[in-house]
Amino acid sequence: MAAGLPAATLAQPAWPAAKPIRLIVNFPAGGSPDVVARAVATPLAAALGQQVVVENRSGAGGILGADAAAKAAPDGYTFLLSSGSALSIVPLITPKLPFDPAKDLVPVAAGARLELFLVVRSDLPINSYADFIKYAKANPGKLTYGTPGNGTSPHIAGEMLKSQAGIFTVHIPYRGSAAVMQDLLGGQVDYSFDPGIAFPHIKSGKLRLLAVGSAKRSPLYPGTATLAELGLTGFDTGTTHGFWAPAGTPQPIIDRVNAEINKALALPAVAETIRGLGAEPTPMGPAAFGQVIRNDLQRYSVIVKERKITAD
Repeated sequence: MAAGLPAATLAQPAWPAAKPIRLIVNFPAGGSPDVVARAVATPLAAALGQQVVVENRSGAGGILGADAAAKAAPDGYTFLLSSGSALSIVPLITPKLPFDPAKDLVPVAAGARLELFLVVRSDLPINSYADFIKYAKANPGKLTYGTPGNGTSPHIAGEMLKSQAGIFTVHIPYRGSAAVMQDLLGGQVDYSFDPGIAFPHIKSGKLRLLAVGSAKRSPLYPGTATLAELGLTGFDTGTTHGFWAPAGTPQPIIDRVNAEINKALALPAVAETIRGLGAEPTPMGPAAFGQVIRNDLQRYSVIVKERKITAD
């Protein structure tokens, strides 16, 4: 879906030909990475004077889309919008990646810092986090939780919860958050760590919000405690969706796109869309964004080793 083609003249650096810029999203349409990408694509296109086309290429926990971006020509016409987990956690659990995230992709800009929300089907006899733990311990292996795929941040959150709370539930991986939500509402899975697309269903009463999986409470649900407050010390599963480019992309282009993305994140309409996911816009430079991902990699490596999480 194109984000528009204004006639504005590009300031330097200019792209050598007027052809669409491809923004690959490595998760399906309807998930939080897709929402962030499309919110930013329209003002980015206007600022650059170039058509920006969002292309969803999902699969393998984000690897397929990231691989396509990594192998694209580094000419400023291909960028990647990825969840942080796809480029920090997934490499930890995948023995033979088709590309090297640290060498084949370079950070361009952060987009949004997302928190995860522990939600459960409202038809279960679970009205609180305490009820959830009691039910899970009384019925080991009965509860199932859905995630956008192995190695995604909701998967890590689910395993952290099991480890710290001392419960046994079954992980069901999907190909994106929208598919998880469909089966959660349909009763095929029992709970999930949601990245912000469950809010309408919480409001309608179809799902019940039990806790926030971040270091601090969500402004959208200030009365809902964090899992850290509920006894899971240090529980913080936030992730940053951000923009990347193939290694070798000229630095002036990266700097220009970074500047325009940061401007887009400050626009009220874009910020409102991101905050609607329970997230916050996160303007920063390429180097700072790269450090965020490295910090997440270090933080999550512990639980990956402890729980023996794999890509299978």
